[in-house]
Amino acid sequence: MTFVARGASRADSVDAAFTPPPSPPAWKWLGSRIATFCLAEVQKIRHDRTELLTRAIQPALWLLIFGETFDRLHAIPTGHIDYLDFLTPGILAQSGMFVAVFYGIQVIWERDAGVLAKLLVTPTPRAALVTGKAFAASIRAFSQVIVILVLARILGVHFTANPLLLLAAALAVVLGSAFFATLSLTIAGLAMTRERLMGIGQAITMPLFFASNALYPVNLMPPWIRAFSVINPLSYEVNALRRLLLGTPGNLFIDFSVLVFALVLGVTVAAAILPRLVR
Repeated sequence: MTFVARGASRADSVDAAFTPPPSPPAWKWLGSRIATFCLAEVQKIRHDRTELLTRAIQPALWLLIFGETFDRLHAIPTGHIDYLDFLTPGILAQSGMFVAVFYGIQVIWERDAGVLAKLLVTPTPRAALVTGKAFAASIRAFSQVIVILVLARILGVHFTANPLLLLAAALAVVLGSAFFATLSLTIAGLAMTRERLMGIGQAITMPLFFASNALYPVNLMPPWIRAFSVINPLSYEVNALRRLLLGTPGNLFIDFSVLVFALVLGVTVAAAILPRLVR
């Protein structure tokens, strides 16, 4: 039985008796949103596995043709490791970047279908929406990276079998791909159409790839390209992958710090620009 204090209305007593539960912590709430988007992406991959295989053809050709050829030529000095081993982490990072940098096309499709407008009017903050989309894109990119990693093992590439190092390498791929997904979402908010996004994406992917240490050591680059590689997040992703998979010298703290900073910056910018798509 609920007793009503003198001077208090029954409505006040009902509100006191049915106090809503406290809101969950922000990290838990954000995690649930990210998990929801990632689960939806996994379901899409399960329903369309042919896309996963067709997207893996280009990075596979880099390993099979470019990697095998230059490994025989010994044209690029890579120290004590074979060139194919040196190249593999770069192709893993490139594979994830190529998938993520065109992820904005899916968001434009969601805009045309009316899905994006419904997502933006929900209580979910824009930053949480962008973060969920970014990690969903990284899941798609990571699934392709697994295919390339299996091919590399078949080709005789020597990389670690330590599960902890492999998990850390997976984290580097996820962070790097998530950043490039936020870059794609930003471009989508500026370009507004699939055709423009495709053109811009194709214009920036190869410069980002060639102006990194994915194909050759930084000390072989001209000074102006070397300066750009310092601010290129792909270079730090490749550094982390080489350190973790091959055991080459490196600073993992700097590599992961740059990847996290780039992702946070990308989420912030994309969250501010994305609503332009539905205006």
